[in-house]
Amino acid sequence: MSESFYVTTPIYYVNDVPHIGHAYTTIAADVLARYHRSQGHRTRFLTGTDEHGQKIFKASKAQGLKPIELANQVVERFRVLWDRLGISFDDFIRTTQDRHAQVVQNIWKRVEGNGDIYLGSYEGWYCTGCEEYYTESTMDEGNLCPIHKTPLERLKEKSYFFRMSKYANALLEHIERHPEFIQPEIRKNEIVSFVKDGLRDLSVSRTSFDWGIKVPGDPEHVIYVWIDALTNYISGLGWNGTDRGGELFEQFWPAVHLIGKDILRFHAVYWPTLLMSAGLPLPKTVYAHGWWTVEGEKMSKSLRNVVEPHALVDAYGKDPVRYFLLREVPFGLDGDFSHHAIIGRINAELANDLGNLLRRSVTMAEKYTDSMAPKPGEQNELDKGLMNTAVASARDSARHLDNYAFHKALVSIWELVRAVNRYIDEAAPWTLYKKGERERLGTVIFHILEAIRWVAVMIGPFMPDTARTICEQLGISDDDEHMMRKSIEQWAGLAVGSRVKKGPALFPRIEPDRAKVLIFQFTEPLAESKQEHAVEDKMINIDDLKKVDLRLGLVKEAERIPKSKKLLKLMIDLGEEEPRQVVAGIGLAYTPEQLVGKRLLVVANLEPVKLMGVESKGMVMAAGPGGENVVVAQFDGELPAGESVH
Repeated sequence: MSESFYVTTPIYYVNDVPHIGHAYTTIAADVLARYHRSQGHRTRFLTGTDEHGQKIFKASKAQGLKPIELANQVVERFRVLWDRLGISFDDFIRTTQDRHAQVVQNIWKRVEGNGDIYLGSYEGWYCTGCEEYYTESTMDEGNLCPIHKTPLERLKEKSYFFRMSKYANALLEHIERHPEFIQPEIRKNEIVSFVKDGLRDLSVSRTSFDWGIKVPGDPEHVIYVWIDALTNYISGLGWNGTDRGGELFEQFWPAVHLIGKDILRFHAVYWPTLLMSAGLPLPKTVYAHGWWTVEGEKMSKSLRNVVEPHALVDAYGKDPVRYFLLREVPFGLDGDFSHHAIIGRINAELANDLGNLLRRSVTMAEKYTDSMAPKPGEQNELDKGLMNTAVASARDSARHLDNYAFHKALVSIWELVRAVNRYIDEAAPWTLYKKGERERLGTVIFHILEAIRWVAVMIGPFMPDTARTICEQLGISDDDEHMMRKSIEQWAGLAVGSRVKKGPALFPRIEPDRAKVLIFQFTEPLAESKQEHAVEDKMINIDDLKKVDLRLGLVKEAERIPKSKKLLKLMIDLGEEEPRQVVAGIGLAYTPEQLVGKRLLVVANLEPVKLMGVESKGMVMAAGPGGENVVVAQFDGELPAGESVH
């Protein structure tokens, strides 16, 4: 029977929209799932949404919705995003599903039956965002949550408790015996230190709200949201309450949990001690990755710098986003998201290294070998060097993926990509063609195409669409069999006679003008918010204000700028001889037809700038976070065009 592999993401709270952190964890899990499937392993990949708890209760109340109504709305945002990012999950669990609630109550009964749950009362400092109590030694100065930096709330209520303290020594012993249990090493050390400081019993029920799963036999209490949420990893396998757990549980448990470092304690302390009490095996690995900052700043709604994954896919494409997030930062460390950095990697590594390699190789096959993979002849040392690099690349990339080192796996793959480019330069097929050395020429073209096939198989988990496109251009079926790792265990797996067919460029370069537009679109809100938070810097006097020429502008014409969803070209009457051309990034909120005839607020003395090659001689003023949520500033009445605003 083949090896099994079970990977999970955290289940995501439905009180907010998905952001880059959600995407990062889920893409990483997807890469692991695709990689293990390509290894022939029985693989299961679980993700989902966490829909209970006080946080959801308060968020829904603030919006005038029932909690389930909010959950039903937001859960679709995650489903749509995972589809856009190519996430190949096997199951999507929701904590509001009956199949989940039944398992949560079953594990409660099992732990209670072991004598590890008792009724008491609890008073302490509570963070709704974390759904957790903090002691005075763990909170930040000023009674602030150490994660959210918001004031903690003093609460007192009756509560059931889990005897977590009972399992401290057993947990430490397990960590020592299983070095792979908590990764990376720095996170393991944090947990060991935390447990050695002493575990307290855990409050595992709430009475201050009723949005949750009821405690069996005491419906006035709802089960603590973290006990509820963590149980998803076995409810997603249909655990039936017994030691054997059912067919899926027997096949796939224990799991690899990929999480953010902010929820490490729940997964590396609360969850394993609960499983110990229930008499169930512990997870294989809890791997906690770092946090993302944006252009050097912590992500924050108030700073308006939260990276929205849909916008990234719109701007750069699905596979480049997947590649960048896992190539840029070692998994486990904090990383900084930069638009300059993603554009640089797309141009250098995807467009130049890989995209250009495929294009020049297919072109040479079309020109020199009648668009076919030729039969190779005798190998020389140059050919053997390329083959050895391919073997090392496959071996090393697999080893790194087994160790969750995604960036190292990609580095190993790119060693082959660059080796093929060097091989082409050194073998010089154009010279062989001119000299009429047809047998050697065929051998070189075959080895080039075969090496690219190896690259396609190895990048498949990271960039599935790109891998399929490469296979299509090489004349290979992109079915599961051809994308399996066993297909690159030996050289010369490419069928002689396969017909190549040139297609569109894999990754069009992002030229400087386009790069400026993208960076402007994404970083303008960040720059504005930085100014807003620098109170001393934003104060101006009346003379500064007089420098800004604000006018009423009448929109005479409007049209979309080709290849841009956001930019509109407006011809605006500002009381001058000719209408002024202004480019505005409001195309997701307005159609051109909606703007013609409107009287807008325009900055008339802004230095001209080119956006996607179109000159803009002014700025339309608007409010809102961006995208579809923008409202232009406009005037009622019949004031003449060009009227000064003061």
